[in-house]
Amino acid sequence: MENRNVTFPQTQTILNGVNVGSVTLDDIQAILNMRDAWKYTLDTIAGPLSLSVLCKMNGYISRNESLEWGVLRSGSVGISGVSYTPPVPVQEKVEKELAVILEAEKSATEKALDLFLWGTRAQLFWDGNKRTSLLSANKLLVSSGRGMLTIAEGNMADFNTLLTAWYETGDGEPLKGFLWEHAIRGMSV
Repeated sequence: MENRNVTFPQTQTILNGVNVGSVTLDDIQAILNMRDAWKYTLDTIAGPLSLSVLCKMNGYISRNESLEWGVLRSGSVGISGVSYTPPVPVQEKVEKELAVILEAEKSATEKALDLFLWGTRAQLFWDGNKRTSLLSANKLLVSSGRGMLTIAEGNMADFNTLLTAWYETGDGEPLKGFLWEHAIRGMSV
């Protein structure tokens, strides 16, 4: 989880139900939210991915962190450090774009990467868009036995540079290639 000053042992302690004095309440909330989002995802892993599932994931992910959670945003947002401004999402258009990704004649891995790229740039929600996009991509990967998409701490600088370029240019191929090469773990793609 980006921008969280929490170690793995601290995270494990929090997940075990013990407070860690040096961890902020916001960071604790974010950790517990991700736990709940992953629990929901794993409990529904065999079910289809839909906009309502994305909204439910975001509801867990950004609970008590944003203006609204679990619903498409209804106003404009900016993305820090870039000039690109994503349009306000329209439900019918979002559902069509999601269907195009999910119904494409591509491997589950490529669909998962396309889903991640689409979700990050579309900024469907007030907050938690990268986390929701990552979790939804992982739902596709795990349910098809293709591993998991994780960005290691050592790759974050390169990831953020490529993500910024994706926001600015709309060309996702460099980021997609990077994720394919450096962020899919657990199974052959």
